[in-house]
Amino acid sequence: MAKAINNKLSGLHIDLKNFFILCKPRVTALIVFTAVIGMFLATPGMVPVDILLASIIGISFVSGAAAAFNCLIEQKIDAVMARTKGRPTVTGKISSSQTSIFASLLGGFGLLILFYFVNPLTMWLTLATFFAYAVIYTIFLKPATPMNIVIGGASGAMPPILGWAAVNNVVGPEALILFLIIFSWTPPHFWALALYRRKDYENVGMPMLPVTHGESFTLLHILLYTIIMIVVTFMPVGSGMSGLIYFLSALILNAIFLYYVVKLYKNYSDKLSMKTFKYSIVYLSLIFSALLLDHYFKISLQF
Repeated sequence: MAKAINNKLSGLHIDLKNFFILCKPRVTALIVFTAVIGMFLATPGMVPVDILLASIIGISFVSGAAAAFNCLIEQKIDAVMARTKGRPTVTGKISSSQTSIFASLLGGFGLLILFYFVNPLTMWLTLATFFAYAVIYTIFLKPATPMNIVIGGASGAMPPILGWAAVNNVVGPEALILFLIIFSWTPPHFWALALYRRKDYENVGMPMLPVTHGESFTLLHILLYTIIMIVVTFMPVGSGMSGLIYFLSALILNAIFLYYVVKLYKNYSDKLSMKTFKYSIVYLSLIFSALLLDHYFKISLQF
């Protein structure tokens, strides 16, 4: 009896772990993190704890559901690519019907939490973000154009707007600046990975920029979009949203990012491409952390 119970518990643990993997926890964590920063930047004081917790849970659930639907839709592609061939939907550890039910329930619960415990605006914006990523980007944009990540990056840039709306029930201009930071960051971030994984994308016929236009063209666009990103990241300073702490942080973080990108442009290597990709994740986390730190310890910056 005890052995049977242990076996069932072990099986349940494995199933839960596989469902958790479907939610792309690292991506979801970054989404929730930027949404939370948006919440704190939306108020001069403390975010109400009930709104904070409900927003974290609701956005996490919907984000996880979108990731699970992405895994479901791209099963055949994931099976060919080295980075994704171990996903539970590919290995058969979780069936397509299980994934559909799980993602539907998770997303539905998340939207209900946002509607009843946060506000309807946040729920509708989150639903629109879900649809933009799981349907428009995954089904239509990704296989259709090499600029898929530029257009589709809008859905990934939405979390700070969701956080802002959760607190203020409106979308202010400051939230749009936060949106633009992530939107402009997405192409150099993703193309660095796409260069490293170009063979995978070529094998599945996915029209990523390195596949359709080559290495040199992609490197040039990484450099150009990085310059755009750097300009955008100083908008909080120019608008009076942030002060000296953020300005100095952005200056250092942007200098490091540009160093990686210029070095990559001059002398490409897969190793450096992955270093650039990994730094870009750290960069975004630190840029938003600097915004939060500056928000509560603001030092006026006069030009």
